Amino acid sequence: MTDKLSPPSMGLLLGESRAMLAYGRYLAKGLGHRRLPAGNGQPVLVLPGFGASDVSTRPLRRSLARLGYSSYGWAQGTNTGMNRQRRELLVSQLQAIHARHEQPVALVGWSLGGVFARELARVFPQRVSHVFTLGSPINGDPEANNVSALFRLFNPQHQNPDREAFYDRIAPPPVPCTAIYTRADGIVNWQCCLENEGPLTENVEVTGTHVGLPWNPQVLAAIAERLARGE
Repeated sequence: MTDKLSPPSMGLLLGESRAMLAYGRYLAKGLGHRRLPAGNGQPVLVLPGFGASDVSTRPLRRSLARLGYSSYGWAQGTNTGMNRQRRELLVSQLQAIHARHEQPVALVGWSLGGVFARELARVFPQRVSHVFTLGSPINGDPEANNVSALFRLFNPQHQNPDREAFYDRIAPPPVPCTAIYTRADGIVNWQCCLENEGPLTENVEVTGTHVGLPWNPQVLAAIAERLARGE
């Protein structure tokens, strides 16, 4: 998938406001974890999207913990993009969690966090059990989203997208990869959130918004069911 794609429409972008209603439902009812298969302490590292922090992924991490997984946030504040220090800290965190549990770590990355998760798994496949991307721009066109201008503001060294590097990253890492996406995504063109078909890749469609993916019950179910299947 290399055709030029457009960012989501203004209607879809405005529809992202529905994420707050979904968050209210999460506060009232949780994510329905009681009906899902339980974990056995397996480690899961959850990475936030651009402009977000561990606060945004707390609903998903708490729900995974209640299911019996050892869930971790990335503990690096707001995600404003990758740099050398952030990369080194992320690698150190993956290595520390892997050593603590003596087993591979499942990586869950929301939006830009999913891009980071795939690249971690590409470099350290022995330390990663599964990669889950949530509405992540991993395919298609690097400009087919509604945050490119904001990203360049925080990353002035990247004023123009490196298309060659982007296309080099489209191939999935050599671990099981599940791309979770919604066609109502108002931030990233949903077609850019898909993994190419392969023996280790899978695409799972959910309903809801891009912003609401970390507190979407369907996302939790997709992750829990596949982690249990792998175990």
